[in-house]
Amino acid sequence: MIKVEHLVKRFGGLTAVDDCTLSVPAGSITAVIGPNGAGKTTLFSMIAGFLKPNGGRILMDGDDITGLSPPTLFHKGLVRTFQIPHELSRMTVLENLMLVPPAQVGEHVWLAWLQPGRVRAQEKEIRERAEEVLQFLDLYRLRYELAGRLSGGQKKLLELGRTMMIEPRVVLLDEPAAGVNRTLLGKLTEAIQRLNEEQGYTFVVIEHDMDMIAELCSPVIVMAQGRVLAEGSMAEIRRNRDVLEAYLGVVED
Repeated sequence: MIKVEHLVKRFGGLTAVDDCTLSVPAGSITAVIGPNGAGKTTLFSMIAGFLKPNGGRILMDGDDITGLSPPTLFHKGLVRTFQIPHELSRMTVLENLMLVPPAQVGEHVWLAWLQPGRVRAQEKEIRERAEEVLQFLDLYRLRYELAGRLSGGQKKLLELGRTMMIEPRVVLLDEPAAGVNRTLLGKLTEAIQRLNEEQGYTFVVIEHDMDMIAELCSPVIVMAQGRVLAEGSMAEIRRNRDVLEAYLGVVED
């Protein structure tokens, strides 16, 4: 689904991503892990269109998407969540979801005046979809709560819900477990698994919680110094001497 070929990103004299090549199989939950400074978030930002690479290219289902803007990628079905959620804090949970679908008729003032029935019908469909998503994520009881009042874990679920409003092909999850308590992390993990198994979402996950990675992800790609260091199952990665050295700095004989 996603193929990265010889990707390079420099910031002045610093090379954050250095000749990086990797593939994300369609329908997988692929993890990208590595020590701090490995280039993971920079890689995500280039795939999602927030940064333009200095070299290399990015393919999505065979199409070259290198350098396309986030809105263009959104319409192609590639979306990204962030380590710190970007909810609209003064709007309700329900409203946060209802804003997501593009090209809503009611966005045009003249159509709202001339075709109010069409506007109401579409809004009803979007509201019903948003309520289905909230039921799926066990957030329905909070639908009228201001999004800014949610806990950290609930905001992560809401971010996932916003991606569900467009039924994406690829979702990039940036540290979904960060700041989430274990109970809500279980709900988040279950939701990701169900979306992958029941609806065929392809996920790419940056995460430091190795238990979550072991439960969710295959394959696991390890980055270090801007490049791919290793790839395999979590069991294989945990036995890899190069990976242990990259994380721990030393490996005993």
